[in-house]
Amino acid sequence: MRNAESSANVMRNQTLRKVRVMELGSIERELFIEASPEVVFDVVSNPMHVQEWWADEAHFEPTPGTEGELAFKGVSGVDHLAHLTVVDAIPPRLFSFRWAYEAGETPVEGNSLLVTFELRSSGTGTLLRMTESGFREMGWEAAVLEAQYADHVRGWNTFMPRLNEYGNKQGSRP
Repeated sequence: MRNAESSANVMRNQTLRKVRVMELGSIERELFIEASPEVVFDVVSNPMHVQEWWADEAHFEPTPGTEGELAFKGVSGVDHLAHLTVVDAIPPRLFSFRWAYEAGETPVEGNSLLVTFELRSSGTGTLLRMTESGFREMGWEAAVLEAQYADHVRGWNTFMPRLNEYGNKQGSRP
């Protein structure tokens, strides 16, 4: 009986872990920004604006198929360089790109993450919905998946409030 009980506990723990990993599919955030969709689209798709709320350096054209990069500096200079490829740019409604892939690779589902900014006019401003997806499709083992997902959650928890603040400032400009 003890063996059967132990096996049941192991199975239950494995199932719980599998369920927890399966939940790590996407990160979603919504913001209301006191600015028009045109202004907010520019804030999320123009590298000069992106450098104000997210990456330390941003080099890309907001045109589908364009490749570029984001640089995030640490204390000793460039700490992380992320390649990106613009997927969609439909002003003022949608901007998306793939990133987190190795240099020289063509970003597709399974080797990159997809970030999508959807914008919708709402009252005096814009409702922005950000989704980052593709974590489970990367093929990472569970511990790596959990660590990467947690790292990106921390990142968006830091940068989305900065996006909100910066977007509101852009909306108040004449």
